[in-house]
Amino acid sequence: MNITKEQIDDLNAVVKVAITKDDYQDKVESILKDYRKQANIPGFRKGHVPMGLIKKQYGKAVLVDEVNKLLQDNLNKYLTEEKLDVLGNPLPKQQDNFDWDKEELAFEFELGLAPDFEVPLQTKKPITHYKIVADEKMVNEQVERIQKQYGKLVSKDEISGHEEVTGTFKNETEEVDNKATLELDKIESKQALKDLKGKKVGDTVHLNSKGLFKEDYLLSSVLGISQDKAENLDIEVDFTIEEINERQPANLDQELFDKLFGKDEVSSEKELKERIKEDSEKQFEQQSDQKLLNDITEYFIDTTKFELPTDFLTKWIQMTGETPLSEEQASEEYEKSEKGLRYQLIEGKIIKENGIEIQFDELKEFAKGFIKSQMAQYGQLNPKEEELDNIAARVLGNQDEVKRLSEQLMSQKLLNLYKEKVNLKTKEVNYEDFVKEVYG
Repeated sequence: MNITKEQIDDLNAVVKVAITKDDYQDKVESILKDYRKQANIPGFRKGHVPMGLIKKQYGKAVLVDEVNKLLQDNLNKYLTEEKLDVLGNPLPKQQDNFDWDKEELAFEFELGLAPDFEVPLQTKKPITHYKIVADEKMVNEQVERIQKQYGKLVSKDEISGHEEVTGTFKNETEEVDNKATLELDKIESKQALKDLKGKKVGDTVHLNSKGLFKEDYLLSSVLGISQDKAENLDIEVDFTIEEINERQPANLDQELFDKLFGKDEVSSEKELKERIKEDSEKQFEQQSDQKLLNDITEYFIDTTKFELPTDFLTKWIQMTGETPLSEEQASEEYEKSEKGLRYQLIEGKIIKENGIEIQFDELKEFAKGFIKSQMAQYGQLNPKEEELDNIAARVLGNQDEVKRLSEQLMSQKLLNLYKEKVNLKTKEVNYEDFVKEVYG
């Protein structure tokens, strides 16, 4: 077997493979002998079918199969040994009227080659890294929410303006008949608040659904209908009052602090606010880091210029999909995927040049950290190490989970590298300003 490469240009090449009978004949003969031993052909005893008949019936199929195996194995080996960085897979060049009976079989494969480029991490333009702080207003609002959440309900005789009112909503035409609780603080309609004020248990109030709540999603919940049906719904509903309760805020005392954070972890309102600020800013850091990672990714895509073997990749997309595509369809698919392909190449270059790797022990610890945070959401704050190890082993036994966690860990490693190497400027903002600035 002889394999040679013809370089077309920096991004395209053709590999030529010449195969002689010596490369495959012994293997083909061996397989045909096995076929002969097992063949059941009328008129012949098993194992005594003439070899000529076996060759006539199976010879071409066995030959083609063995040659294709040889091509695949040796082509992959050649690409590895020659250290050719190819995009996609080699594409066989079409050969009309191919003669499988020749003494020497010649094949050609088109290659799309990865471009050569540089990715300087020290960016010319500084990239903003947001530091999101929990300001006094946010902390105080969170304290109020905690007090409300852990407060107690006190029955009231009539509605004054800030109660939680339970009752049944009805509208026969729209088939609404649903019991729900109204939090008056979440009502937007001034007319509705006016109509509810002073009402008592047993009273029925007519409410207009349009613009009733500050948050649109609440309407579907209280009426017991789908979000689609609730959207732009403009009807009158009868609300019959069954309970009126006022939620009295919980006292900021040791009993509440222990309930929130564990015994004696927090012992004053000042410490509570410091803890809320600290925990909030840890959560904000994840959003800030994701924004930074996205911005650096976009920067590298925009500023790292290189050509791609567009014609080859378009042809590869056209030929290797689950269903054949037209040239126009393949071009459209290539345009959709080009940006992602460019970043894969850029990211691969950064990973290789900076020696970033993921070891199994690292992945296991990363998985345990993820599991621990998930368990904490359900109140399991101090799981045993043995329990974490067992859950991690089960998770890492799933290849899809391994892939997902590996991608997350690699993103974290890249982010750490970027924080160290990329030209960053820190901008301190509160969460409200962050949302306005980043998401408009």
